[in-house]
Amino acid sequence: MFSALIRLPDFSRLTDPAIHVPALTLAVVASLETLLNIEATDRLDPQRRVTPRNRELLAQGVGNMAAGMIGGLPMTSVIVRSSVNVNAGGRTKRSTIFHGMLLLASVVWLPGLLNQIPLAALAAVLIVTGFKLASPQIFRSMWREGSGQFLAFIITIVAIVLTDLLVGILIGLAVSLTFVLFNNVRHGVHVVNETHVGGVVHRLELGDQVTFLNRAQLAGLLDGFKPGDQVLIDARTSDYIDPDVLALIHEYAEETAPARGIRLSLLGFQRYYPLRDTVQYVDVSTREVQAGLSPAKVLALLKEGNRRFVSGERLQRDLARQVDATADGQHPMAAVLSCIDSRAPAELLFDLGIGDIFVARLAGNVASPKALGSLEFACRIAGAKLIVVLGHTRCGAVKATCDFVARGVDPAEATGLTNLPAITEPITEAVHMETVTTEGRDASNENFVDRVAAINVRNTIRYLLDNSPTLSAMGVRGEIDIVGAMYNVSTGRLEFLDSAADAPVPGPAPAIKVA
Repeated sequence: MFSALIRLPDFSRLTDPAIHVPALTLAVVASLETLLNIEATDRLDPQRRVTPRNRELLAQGVGNMAAGMIGGLPMTSVIVRSSVNVNAGGRTKRSTIFHGMLLLASVVWLPGLLNQIPLAALAAVLIVTGFKLASPQIFRSMWREGSGQFLAFIITIVAIVLTDLLVGILIGLAVSLTFVLFNNVRHGVHVVNETHVGGVVHRLELGDQVTFLNRAQLAGLLDGFKPGDQVLIDARTSDYIDPDVLALIHEYAEETAPARGIRLSLLGFQRYYPLRDTVQYVDVSTREVQAGLSPAKVLALLKEGNRRFVSGERLQRDLARQVDATADGQHPMAAVLSCIDSRAPAELLFDLGIGDIFVARLAGNVASPKALGSLEFACRIAGAKLIVVLGHTRCGAVKATCDFVARGVDPAEATGLTNLPAITEPITEAVHMETVTTEGRDASNENFVDRVAAINVRNTIRYLLDNSPTLSAMGVRGEIDIVGAMYNVSTGRLEFLDSAADAPVPGPAPAIKVA
């Protein structure tokens, strides 16, 4: 009786074209449905395991071939059974094996009983299960992923309902592919206008995959540059560039750019491409760059650098090339007197490269004759155009000094550090000059500490001017400027204070002891 159900294949129709189309359709539908089901089931799995897709398809293919050999129908992974299994608490592959054994036993021994189950009851089970799989939360989740993703999702659902599963999925794939191609055309080349010390560089950042679809966009961008522009084509993130696009870049580099007076740089092109990396723009402070800068221009560059640092738009630098470019000499555009606090590295805060600035780091950014000599060398000999006295919020040296003053103790005696007064005495002067705060004048008052730190910055500027005729005279002649700044360790932003020309002078400059 059971053996009568087994039918061997009729191999005489193996070459019949009428068999090929249904077979291909079943293979495509079964594979797509299985892949979609795997994706959905993995999301339902509370343990967030990942199903090996190739192994699943291989097992399905072997199973369908074996079933076909005995007259069985093709099988596929189904989300209804999978979701029920997950909701019932199934955790291992034994659950699906047991599920299959139950189905086999029901078909063999209970066919009459199964036929008595009302179709309405089965439909109700499918409706409830389908609602759980297509709940409003799913639609909201797809909407949050973007309008393009949501539109493709809706079109696929509508197409499946109005046609059938295979046609609907194929329509959904076509729509998704259209969106992919559209986004690839729009975002294949990203343009960033970077302000380097040597001027503005228009960086054209190529995408991961640059195909013929991106050629028109790239050609239009290159055609828009004017004589004197500095252009960089950056291929460091590209895994593949179409030969047609490479030919366009090669022609532009060899003929168009030189003819139009455009300085074109190439970076990140792989060795087997018919292009070689060539960098023509200046991204380090050279003698020529330094000579063409004014104190106001240097200050503007530092402010722009901090804006990039805060926004996460830092310049892409080739540090190895900068090492080579600065090996024979240095021509920094500024000198920074900052604190030794590890949270305030000046080069990073101003988004600068190798050789762009001098940095002198002393606890509490206090001045001393040795620091003064370094700054005089930076400006008078090395040609720096700007001095920045850089303080910061929540400064440890300022906090400690505020507590020493509040307790009325001698720092050296309290700590056993005999050289500590060289740092605390100038800051103590700033503590006494802060008259806004009447209560909580210790390290626990963050606003008080930050105000003292800002006053200490201004006092340091006054010390530099009062104790260095060289710097004072250069400032009068407009060769340099001295500015103060406070770095916020919480936000990364710099607030620039008064320059030397308009800094208030509330009293005599603080005395500085030599350690």
